[in-house]
Amino acid sequence: MGEKRLANGAVIRKFAIGQLGWAILSGIISNWLVYYYMPSETLVNQGMTVFITQGIVFAGLTVIGIITACGRLLDGFIDPFIASKSDSLASPLGRRIPFMRKAAAPFAAMTVLVFVIPGTSSVVANNVLLFVCLMLFYVTLSLYCTPFNALIPELGRTQELRVNLSTYISVTYFVGTAAAYLVTALAGILEPSLGPVTSFRVTVAMLAVVALACMLVPAFGIDENLYADTQPSSTPMGQSVAKTFKNREFQIFEGSDVLYWVSITMFQTGLPYYVTELMGFDDSWTFVFFAAMTLISLMFYAPVNVLAKRIGKKKLVAFAFFFFCLAFAVTSVCGQFGVPQIVWGVVVAFLAAVPMAILGILPQAVLADIAEADAVQTGENREGMFYAARTFSMTLGQTLAMVLFTSISSAAAGGLGYRLTAIVATAFCLIAGLVFTRYHEGKVLGVISARGTDDVSASE
Repeated sequence: MGEKRLANGAVIRKFAIGQLGWAILSGIISNWLVYYYMPSETLVNQGMTVFITQGIVFAGLTVIGIITACGRLLDGFIDPFIASKSDSLASPLGRRIPFMRKAAAPFAAMTVLVFVIPGTSSVVANNVLLFVCLMLFYVTLSLYCTPFNALIPELGRTQELRVNLSTYISVTYFVGTAAAYLVTALAGILEPSLGPVTSFRVTVAMLAVVALACMLVPAFGIDENLYADTQPSSTPMGQSVAKTFKNREFQIFEGSDVLYWVSITMFQTGLPYYVTELMGFDDSWTFVFFAAMTLISLMFYAPVNVLAKRIGKKKLVAFAFFFFCLAFAVTSVCGQFGVPQIVWGVVVAFLAAVPMAILGILPQAVLADIAEADAVQTGENREGMFYAARTFSMTLGQTLAMVLFTSISSAAAGGLGYRLTAIVATAFCLIAGLVFTRYHEGKVLGVISARGTDDVSASE
Protein backbone atom coordinates (compact mmCIF):
# COMPACT_ATOMS: atom_id res chain seq x y z
CA MET A 1 0.00 0.00 0.00
CA GLY A 2 2.90 2.36 0.77
CA GLU A 3 3.17 5.09 3.36
CA LYS A 4 0.22 7.48 3.26
CA ARG A 5 0.76 11.23 3.23
CA LEU A 6 -0.65 13.59 5.82
CA ALA A 7 -3.20 15.97 4.33
CA ASN A 8 -1.82 19.46 3.76
CA GLY A 9 -3.68 22.77 3.88
CA ALA A 10 -4.71 22.63 0.23
CA VAL A 11 -6.30 19.20 0.63
CA ILE A 12 -8.15 20.27 3.77
CA ARG A 13 -9.49 23.38 2.04
CA LYS A 14 -10.71 21.38 -0.96
CA PHE A 15 -12.44 18.97 1.38
CA ALA A 16 -14.06 21.82 3.31
CA ILE A 17 -15.45 23.31 0.09
CA GLY A 18 -17.34 20.06 -0.40
CA GLN A 19 -18.88 20.58 3.05
CA LEU A 20 -19.94 24.06 1.95
CA GLY A 21 -21.81 22.56 -0.99
CA TRP A 22 -23.80 19.91 0.81
CA ALA A 23 -24.48 22.24 3.75
CA ILE A 24 -26.26 24.62 1.34
CA LEU A 25 -28.49 21.83 0.03
CA SER A 26 -29.17 20.30 3.42
CA GLY A 27 -29.81 23.77 4.87
CA ILE A 28 -32.37 24.60 2.19
CA ILE A 29 -34.43 21.55 3.10
CA SER A 30 -33.95 21.81 6.86
CA ASN A 31 -34.67 25.54 7.07
CA TRP A 32 -37.31 26.11 4.39
CA LEU A 33 -39.26 22.91 3.73
CA VAL A 34 -41.72 23.45 6.58
CA TYR A 35 -41.81 27.21 5.95
CA TYR A 36 -42.69 26.64 2.26
CA TYR A 37 -45.20 23.83 2.67
CA MET A 38 -46.77 24.93 5.98
CA PRO A 39 -46.86 28.71 5.47
CA SER A 40 -47.90 30.99 8.31
CA GLU A 41 -51.04 33.12 8.02
CA THR A 42 -48.84 36.13 7.35
CA LEU A 43 -47.19 34.41 4.38
CA VAL A 44 -50.51 33.20 2.96
CA ASN A 45 -51.92 36.72 3.19
CA GLN A 46 -48.92 37.89 1.18
CA GLY A 47 -49.91 35.57 -1.68
CA MET A 48 -48.10 32.30 -0.91
CA THR A 49 -49.76 29.22 -2.44
CA VAL A 50 -50.82 26.38 -0.16
CA PHE A 51 -49.72 23.15 -1.87
CA ILE A 52 -50.32 20.35 0.65
CA THR A 53 -52.78 19.45 3.38
CA GLN A 54 -52.52 21.81 6.34
CA GLY A 55 -53.13 21.32 10.04
CA ILE A 56 -53.18 18.20 12.21
CA VAL A 57 -54.45 15.12 10.37
CA PHE A 58 -53.69 12.19 12.67
CA ALA A 59 -52.67 11.72 16.31
CA GLY A 60 -51.40 15.27 16.59
CA LEU A 61 -49.32 14.96 13.40
CA THR A 62 -49.30 17.10 10.26
CA VAL A 63 -48.79 15.92 6.68
CA ILE A 64 -45.50 17.77 6.37
CA GLY A 65 -44.38 16.29 9.70
CA ILE A 66 -45.23 12.75 8.59
CA ILE A 67 -43.56 13.13 5.19
CA THR A 68 -40.44 14.68 6.67
CA ALA A 69 -40.22 11.99 9.33
CA CYS A 70 -40.47 9.25 6.70
CA GLY A 71 -37.74 10.88 4.63
CA ARG A 72 -35.34 11.21 7.51
CA LEU A 73 -36.01 7.68 8.73
CA LEU A 74 -35.27 6.38 5.23
CA ASP A 75 -32.04 8.37 5.28
CA GLY A 76 -31.12 6.87 8.64
CA PHE A 77 -31.72 3.31 7.55
CA ILE A 78 -30.05 3.62 4.16
CA ASP A 79 -26.89 5.20 5.62
CA PRO A 80 -25.50 1.92 7.07
CA PHE A 81 -26.08 0.19 3.72
CA ILE A 82 -24.21 2.92 1.82
CA ALA A 83 -21.50 3.02 4.49
CA SER A 84 -20.98 -0.73 4.15
CA LYS A 85 -20.78 -0.45 0.38
CA SER A 86 -18.30 2.41 0.70
CA ASP A 87 -16.16 0.61 3.29
CA SER A 88 -15.97 -2.48 1.09
CA LEU A 89 -15.60 -0.76 -2.31
CA ALA A 90 -12.59 -1.83 -4.36
CA SER A 91 -11.94 0.93 -6.90
CA PRO A 92 -8.82 2.54 -8.39
CA LEU A 93 -10.24 5.88 -7.20
CA GLY A 94 -10.59 4.75 -3.58
CA ARG A 95 -13.54 3.86 -1.36
CA ARG A 96 -15.23 7.28 -1.02
CA ILE A 97 -14.52 9.43 -4.09
CA PRO A 98 -16.49 7.28 -6.60
CA PHE A 99 -19.69 7.75 -4.58
CA MET A 100 -19.15 11.48 -4.26
CA ARG A 101 -18.59 11.96 -8.00
CA LYS A 102 -21.76 10.12 -9.00
CA ALA A 103 -24.06 11.48 -6.29
CA ALA A 104 -23.31 15.23 -6.43
CA ALA A 105 -25.49 16.16 -9.42
CA PRO A 106 -28.55 14.05 -8.43
CA PHE A 107 -28.29 15.46 -4.89
CA ALA A 108 -28.42 19.05 -6.18
CA ALA A 109 -31.21 18.25 -8.65
CA MET A 110 -33.46 16.64 -6.05
CA THR A 111 -33.09 19.64 -3.76
CA VAL A 112 -34.68 21.78 -6.45
CA LEU A 113 -37.32 19.24 -7.46
CA VAL A 114 -38.59 18.95 -3.88
CA PHE A 115 -39.97 22.48 -4.31
CA VAL A 116 -40.98 22.16 -7.96
CA ILE A 117 -42.66 18.82 -8.68
CA PRO A 118 -45.34 19.00 -5.92
CA GLY A 119 -46.88 21.98 -7.74
CA THR A 120 -50.10 20.57 -9.17
CA SER A 121 -53.59 21.90 -8.48
CA SER A 122 -54.41 18.79 -6.43
CA VAL A 123 -53.49 18.87 -2.74
CA VAL A 124 -53.65 15.07 -2.50
CA ALA A 125 -51.37 14.64 -5.52
CA ASN A 126 -48.93 17.14 -4.06
CA ASN A 127 -48.86 15.20 -0.78
CA VAL A 128 -47.81 12.08 -2.70
CA LEU A 129 -45.34 13.87 -4.97
CA LEU A 130 -43.68 15.62 -2.03
CA PHE A 131 -43.30 12.26 -0.30
CA VAL A 132 -41.59 10.73 -3.35
CA CYS A 133 -39.32 13.73 -3.97
CA LEU A 134 -38.22 13.92 -0.37
CA MET A 135 -37.41 10.20 -0.27
CA LEU A 136 -35.19 10.62 -3.35
CA PHE A 137 -33.57 13.70 -1.83
CA TYR A 138 -32.49 11.76 1.26
CA VAL A 139 -31.19 8.86 -0.81
CA THR A 140 -28.96 11.18 -2.85
CA LEU A 141 -27.89 13.06 0.28
CA SER A 142 -26.77 9.82 1.88
CA LEU A 143 -24.92 8.70 -1.26
CA TYR A 144 -22.76 11.84 -1.12
CA CYS A 145 -22.50 12.65 2.57
CA THR A 146 -21.85 9.21 4.07
CA PRO A 147 -18.65 8.60 2.03
CA PHE A 148 -17.70 12.27 2.44
CA ASN A 149 -17.88 12.07 6.23
CA ALA A 150 -15.95 8.81 6.25
CA LEU A 151 -12.96 10.73 4.86
CA ILE A 152 -12.75 12.90 8.00
CA PRO A 153 -10.73 10.46 10.17
CA GLU A 154 -8.78 9.29 7.10
CA LEU A 155 -7.62 12.81 6.19
CA GLY A 156 -7.27 13.89 9.83
CA ARG A 157 -4.86 11.23 11.03
CA THR A 158 -3.28 13.22 13.87
CA GLN A 159 -4.93 15.11 16.71
CA GLU A 160 -3.78 18.45 15.30
CA LEU A 161 -5.00 17.62 11.79
CA ARG A 162 -8.28 16.32 13.18
CA VAL A 163 -9.08 19.52 15.06
CA ASN A 164 -7.91 21.68 12.16
CA LEU A 165 -9.98 19.70 9.66
CA SER A 166 -13.02 19.87 11.92
CA THR A 167 -12.52 23.62 12.24
CA TYR A 168 -12.40 24.12 8.47
CA ILE A 169 -15.49 22.04 7.74
CA SER A 170 -17.32 23.71 10.59
CA VAL A 171 -16.66 27.10 9.03
CA THR A 172 -17.91 26.00 5.63
CA TYR A 173 -20.87 24.19 7.21
CA PHE A 174 -22.08 27.37 8.89
CA VAL A 175 -21.34 29.48 5.82
CA GLY A 176 -23.35 27.00 3.76
CA THR A 177 -26.21 27.00 6.24
CA ALA A 178 -26.15 30.80 6.30
CA ALA A 179 -26.25 30.82 2.49
CA ALA A 180 -29.31 28.59 2.65
CA TYR A 181 -31.02 31.22 4.80
CA LEU A 182 -30.59 33.64 1.88
CA VAL A 183 -33.48 32.01 0.04
CA THR A 184 -36.23 34.43 1.06
CA ALA A 185 -33.93 37.45 0.87
CA LEU A 186 -32.96 36.65 -2.73
CA ALA A 187 -36.47 35.53 -3.63
CA GLY A 188 -37.77 38.86 -2.37
CA ILE A 189 -35.74 40.64 -5.07
CA LEU A 190 -37.27 38.44 -7.79
CA GLU A 191 -40.79 38.33 -6.35
CA PRO A 192 -42.20 41.50 -7.97
CA SER A 193 -41.62 40.03 -11.44
CA LEU A 194 -41.95 36.28 -10.76
CA GLY A 195 -44.35 35.99 -7.84
CA PRO A 196 -43.70 34.34 -4.45
CA VAL A 197 -43.65 30.71 -5.62
CA THR A 198 -41.55 31.01 -8.79
CA SER A 199 -39.09 33.40 -7.17
CA PHE A 200 -38.58 30.91 -4.34
CA ARG A 201 -37.96 28.04 -6.78
CA VAL A 202 -35.56 30.04 -8.95
CA THR A 203 -33.56 31.07 -5.89
CA VAL A 204 -33.29 27.46 -4.71
CA ALA A 205 -32.11 26.44 -8.19
CA MET A 206 -29.40 29.12 -8.23
CA LEU A 207 -28.08 28.08 -4.84
CA ALA A 208 -28.16 24.42 -5.91
CA VAL A 209 -25.88 25.19 -8.86
CA VAL A 210 -23.39 26.86 -6.52
CA ALA A 211 -23.63 23.90 -4.15
CA LEU A 212 -23.00 21.42 -6.96
CA ALA A 213 -19.84 23.23 -8.04
CA CYS A 214 -18.58 23.13 -4.44
CA MET A 215 -19.31 19.41 -3.99
CA LEU A 216 -17.37 18.54 -7.12
CA VAL A 217 -14.19 20.21 -5.79
CA PRO A 218 -13.16 17.39 -3.40
CA ALA A 219 -14.70 14.73 -5.63
CA PHE A 220 -12.33 15.61 -8.48
CA GLY A 221 -9.63 17.55 -6.64
CA ILE A 222 -8.50 15.03 -3.99
CA ASP A 223 -6.60 11.82 -4.75
CA GLU A 224 -7.94 9.57 -2.01
CA ASN A 225 -5.22 6.96 -2.56
CA LEU A 226 -2.51 9.38 -1.44
CA TYR A 227 -3.99 10.12 1.98
CA ALA A 228 -6.44 7.40 3.04
CA ASP A 229 -6.34 3.68 3.65
CA THR A 230 -8.29 2.37 0.66
CA GLN A 231 -8.11 -1.29 1.67
CA PRO A 232 -11.71 -2.56 1.47
CA SER A 233 -13.33 -3.91 4.63
CA SER A 234 -14.56 -7.51 4.46
CA THR A 235 -17.00 -7.22 7.38
CA PRO A 236 -20.64 -7.74 6.30
CA MET A 237 -23.01 -4.84 6.92
CA GLY A 238 -24.92 -6.47 9.76
CA GLN A 239 -21.78 -7.38 11.67
CA SER A 240 -20.27 -3.95 11.03
CA VAL A 241 -23.35 -2.20 12.42
CA ALA A 242 -23.38 -4.48 15.47
CA LYS A 243 -19.67 -3.93 16.17
CA THR A 244 -20.07 -0.17 15.84
CA PHE A 245 -22.91 0.06 18.31
CA LYS A 246 -21.17 -2.23 20.81
CA ASN A 247 -18.53 0.44 21.32
CA ARG A 248 -19.35 1.91 24.75
CA GLU A 249 -17.94 5.38 24.11
CA PHE A 250 -19.79 5.54 20.82
CA GLN A 251 -23.03 4.64 22.59
CA ILE A 252 -22.61 7.66 24.85
CA PHE A 253 -21.70 9.91 21.94
CA GLU A 254 -24.63 8.64 19.88
CA GLY A 255 -27.16 9.11 22.66
CA SER A 256 -26.04 12.67 23.27
CA ASP A 257 -25.93 13.39 19.55
CA VAL A 258 -29.53 12.32 18.93
CA LEU A 259 -30.75 14.66 21.65
CA TYR A 260 -28.57 17.49 20.33
CA TRP A 261 -29.98 17.17 16.82
CA VAL A 262 -33.52 17.31 18.17
CA SER A 263 -32.78 20.61 19.89
CA ILE A 264 -30.75 22.29 17.15
CA THR A 265 -33.14 21.22 14.36
CA MET A 266 -36.13 22.58 16.27
CA PHE A 267 -34.26 25.85 16.69
CA GLN A 268 -33.19 26.10 13.04
CA THR A 269 -36.62 25.09 11.75
CA GLY A 270 -38.25 27.60 14.07
CA LEU A 271 -35.87 30.47 13.34
CA PRO A 272 -37.96 31.95 10.48
CA TYR A 273 -41.00 31.82 12.77
CA TYR A 274 -39.14 33.22 15.77
CA VAL A 275 -37.94 36.12 13.63
CA THR A 276 -41.30 36.88 12.00
CA GLU A 277 -43.94 35.80 14.50
CA LEU A 278 -42.19 36.46 17.83
CA MET A 279 -39.79 39.31 17.05
CA GLY A 280 -41.99 40.93 14.39
CA PHE A 281 -39.43 41.21 11.58
CA ASP A 282 -39.85 40.52 7.87
CA ASP A 283 -38.78 36.99 6.83
CA SER A 284 -35.71 38.35 5.01
CA TRP A 285 -34.27 39.12 8.47
CA THR A 286 -33.89 35.39 9.07
CA PHE A 287 -30.70 35.43 7.04
CA VAL A 288 -29.49 38.56 8.83
CA PHE A 289 -29.76 36.96 12.25
CA PHE A 290 -28.29 33.62 11.23
CA ALA A 291 -25.46 35.39 9.43
CA ALA A 292 -24.84 37.42 12.57
CA MET A 293 -24.70 34.23 14.64
CA THR A 294 -22.27 32.73 12.15
CA LEU A 295 -19.96 35.75 12.00
CA ILE A 296 -19.87 36.09 15.78
CA SER A 297 -19.30 32.35 16.04
CA LEU A 298 -16.33 32.55 13.69
CA MET A 299 -14.63 34.88 16.17
CA PHE A 300 -14.53 31.99 18.64
CA TYR A 301 -13.14 29.38 16.24
CA ALA A 302 -9.49 30.13 16.91
CA PRO A 303 -9.90 30.03 20.73
CA VAL A 304 -11.89 26.79 20.47
CA ASN A 305 -9.19 25.26 18.28
CA VAL A 306 -6.49 26.18 20.79
CA LEU A 307 -8.45 25.21 23.92
CA ALA A 308 -9.43 21.84 22.47
CA LYS A 309 -5.77 20.95 22.08
CA ARG A 310 -4.92 22.16 25.59
CA ILE A 311 -7.78 20.98 27.81
CA GLY A 312 -9.42 18.35 25.62
CA LYS A 313 -12.70 18.28 23.73
CA LYS A 314 -15.01 16.86 26.39
CA LYS A 315 -15.14 19.89 28.68
CA LEU A 316 -15.77 22.29 25.81
CA VAL A 317 -18.53 20.18 24.26
CA ALA A 318 -20.34 19.73 27.58
CA PHE A 319 -20.08 23.47 28.25
CA ALA A 320 -21.53 24.21 24.80
CA PHE A 321 -24.59 22.03 25.41
CA PHE A 322 -25.43 23.83 28.63
CA PHE A 323 -24.76 27.28 27.14
CA PHE A 324 -27.02 26.50 24.18
CA CYS A 325 -29.80 25.84 26.69
CA LEU A 326 -29.61 29.51 27.69
CA ALA A 327 -29.92 30.65 24.07
CA PHE A 328 -32.97 28.44 23.48
CA ALA A 329 -34.61 29.54 26.73
CA VAL A 330 -34.19 33.22 25.87
CA THR A 331 -35.68 32.56 22.42
CA SER A 332 -38.83 31.22 24.07
CA VAL A 333 -39.58 34.65 25.59
CA CYS A 334 -38.64 36.81 22.60
CA GLY A 335 -40.95 39.74 21.94
CA GLN A 336 -42.14 40.10 25.52
CA PHE A 337 -41.54 42.48 28.45
CA GLY A 338 -41.52 45.55 26.22
CA VAL A 339 -37.95 44.92 25.02
CA PRO A 340 -37.29 46.27 21.48
CA GLN A 341 -37.34 43.56 18.81
CA ILE A 342 -33.80 44.28 17.63
CA VAL A 343 -32.50 43.74 21.16
CA TRP A 344 -34.02 40.25 21.24
CA GLY A 345 -32.39 39.43 17.92
CA VAL A 346 -28.96 40.62 19.04
CA VAL A 347 -29.15 38.80 22.37
CA VAL A 348 -30.16 35.48 20.77
CA ALA A 349 -27.45 35.84 18.12
CA PHE A 350 -24.73 36.42 20.72
CA LEU A 351 -25.89 33.64 23.04
CA ALA A 352 -26.07 31.09 20.23
CA ALA A 353 -22.71 32.04 18.71
CA VAL A 354 -20.40 30.48 21.32
CA PRO A 355 -21.97 26.99 21.43
CA MET A 356 -22.32 27.08 17.64
CA ALA A 357 -18.54 27.46 17.39
CA ILE A 358 -17.81 24.60 19.77
CA LEU A 359 -20.44 22.15 18.53
CA GLY A 360 -19.64 23.01 14.95
CA ILE A 361 -16.03 21.89 15.38
CA LEU A 362 -15.57 19.31 18.09
CA PRO A 363 -18.21 16.54 17.75
CA GLN A 364 -16.73 15.49 14.40
CA ALA A 365 -13.28 15.35 16.00
CA VAL A 366 -14.62 13.37 18.98
CA LEU A 367 -16.16 10.82 16.62
CA ALA A 368 -12.91 10.60 14.66
CA ASP A 369 -11.14 9.78 17.94
CA ILE A 370 -13.67 7.04 18.70
CA ALA A 371 -13.41 5.57 15.19
CA GLU A 372 -9.60 5.54 15.28
CA ALA A 373 -9.49 4.00 18.76
CA ASP A 374 -11.87 1.30 17.59
CA ALA A 375 -9.66 0.62 14.57
CA VAL A 376 -6.65 0.24 16.88
CA GLN A 377 -8.51 -2.20 19.12
CA THR A 378 -10.22 -4.28 16.43
CA GLY A 379 -7.78 -4.01 13.52
CA GLU A 380 -10.67 -3.06 11.19
CA ASN A 381 -11.09 0.26 9.40
CA ARG A 382 -14.85 0.94 9.54
CA GLU A 383 -14.84 4.74 9.47
CA GLY A 384 -17.76 4.77 7.03
CA MET A 385 -19.97 2.85 9.43
CA PHE A 386 -19.16 5.12 12.37
CA TYR A 387 -20.08 8.20 10.36
CA ALA A 388 -23.16 6.47 8.95
CA ALA A 389 -24.20 5.77 12.51
CA ARG A 390 -23.63 9.43 13.35
CA THR A 391 -25.74 10.39 10.36
CA PHE A 392 -28.40 8.04 11.70
CA SER A 393 -28.36 9.88 15.03
CA MET A 394 -28.65 13.18 13.18
CA THR A 395 -31.49 11.78 11.08
CA LEU A 396 -33.32 10.34 14.07
CA GLY A 397 -32.96 13.61 15.96
CA GLN A 398 -34.08 15.70 13.00
CA THR A 399 -37.03 13.40 12.40
CA LEU A 400 -38.25 13.72 15.96
CA ALA A 401 -37.63 17.47 15.82
CA MET A 402 -39.73 17.92 12.69
CA VAL A 403 -42.60 15.88 14.14
CA LEU A 404 -42.45 17.77 17.43
CA PHE A 405 -42.09 21.20 15.82
CA THR A 406 -44.95 20.82 13.35
CA SER A 407 -47.23 19.24 15.95
CA ILE A 408 -46.48 21.68 18.79
CA SER A 409 -46.59 24.78 16.61
CA SER A 410 -49.91 23.67 15.07
CA ALA A 411 -51.51 22.57 18.34
CA ALA A 412 -51.01 25.89 20.17
CA ALA A 413 -52.51 29.04 18.71
CA GLY A 414 -50.51 32.09 17.69
CA GLY A 415 -47.01 32.59 18.99
CA LEU A 416 -47.50 30.23 21.93
CA GLY A 417 -46.78 27.19 19.78
CA TYR A 418 -43.48 28.66 18.60
CA ARG A 419 -42.49 29.55 22.18
CA LEU A 420 -43.20 26.00 23.28
CA THR A 421 -40.91 24.63 20.55
CA ALA A 422 -38.03 26.67 21.96
CA ILE A 423 -38.76 25.38 25.47
CA VAL A 424 -38.77 21.77 24.25
CA ALA A 425 -35.47 22.42 22.43
CA THR A 426 -34.01 23.67 25.71
CA ALA A 427 -35.00 20.48 27.52
CA PHE A 428 -33.49 18.19 24.89
CA CYS A 429 -30.23 20.15 24.82
CA LEU A 430 -29.93 19.97 28.60
CA ILE A 431 -30.33 16.19 28.59
CA ALA A 432 -27.79 15.92 25.73
CA GLY A 433 -25.22 17.72 27.84
CA LEU A 434 -25.84 15.48 30.84
CA VAL A 435 -25.43 12.35 28.71
CA PHE A 436 -22.19 13.58 27.16
CA THR A 437 -20.58 14.10 30.56
CA ARG A 438 -20.36 10.29 30.75
CA TYR A 439 -17.95 10.14 27.78
CA HIS A 440 -14.42 8.97 28.75
CA GLU A 441 -12.12 11.07 26.59
CA GLY A 442 -8.95 9.93 28.36
CA LYS A 443 -9.70 6.27 27.70
CA VAL A 444 -10.23 6.85 23.98
CA LEU A 445 -7.14 8.99 23.50
CA GLY A 446 -5.12 6.56 25.59
CA VAL A 447 -5.87 3.76 23.12
CA ILE A 448 -4.76 5.95 20.22
CA SER A 449 -1.64 7.11 22.03
CA ALA A 450 -0.67 3.55 22.91
CA ARG A 451 -0.27 2.82 19.21
CA GLY A 452 2.50 5.40 19.15
CA THR A 453 1.28 7.23 16.06
CA ASP A 454 -0.24 10.29 17.61
CA ASP A 455 0.77 12.96 20.03
CA VAL A 456 -2.29 13.32 22.19
CA SER A 457 -3.17 14.78 25.54
CA ALA A 458 -6.38 13.96 27.36
CA SER A 459 -8.25 15.88 29.96
CA GLU A 460 -11.16 14.38 31.79
